[in-house]
Amino acid sequence: MRDHMAGGATHRGTPGGEGRIERLDGRTVYENPWLKVREDRVRFADGHEGIYGVVDRTGSVAVLPLHDDGTVTLVEQFRYTVGGRYWELPQGSRSPAHGDDPAASARAELAEEAGLAAARLEPVGALWEAYGFACQEVHCFLATGLTEASAARDATEADMVTGRFTLDEVRALVAAGRIRDNLTLAVIGLLALQGRIGGQAVTSNP
Repeated sequence: MRDHMAGGATHRGTPGGEGRIERLDGRTVYENPWLKVREDRVRFADGHEGIYGVVDRTGSVAVLPLHDDGTVTLVEQFRYTVGGRYWELPQGSRSPAHGDDPAASARAELAEEAGLAAARLEPVGALWEAYGFACQEVHCFLATGLTEASAARDATEADMVTGRFTLDEVRALVAAGRIRDNLTLAVIGLLALQGRIGGQAVTSNP
């Protein structure tokens, strides 16, 4: 399996990882407007060669809308790939129209999916989503100072609904398996570690 899907490819410039897996050549095996699948021939650190399958996607954004009363807004929709409906953060691909400004894409997704506008949009962090086989970076944000805006969902989101939950209700949704999106769980976890929701920040020893 290592030849086909070894984790942690570093030819994209991961700090401290240059040269551990060397790309020799590659070919595109499938492409559509949303993603590209390529097959790279690579050389691993021990010198043996293999094949590495990679899904190339444009960067994306995710945003947690936090209301003044401490509740959060989530969206629920049917996810075709797993055949079920789940609650998750408003999220989506970055728009070329927004250039190098992920915050602009986050504001657009917040309005489009949740029908909200934010007076403040603060960075939470940037995550690699499923970097064992994909190179999609997700910029994550905390949205506060929320007011209603006009939702403008596209045809694929026609079944989407919104809900407003306390953090205890979010925990209950996680426990019940109603939130299974790794990005949603990661952003909530980051915010909790930073002390920006749910209590004090977790700090490391000096």
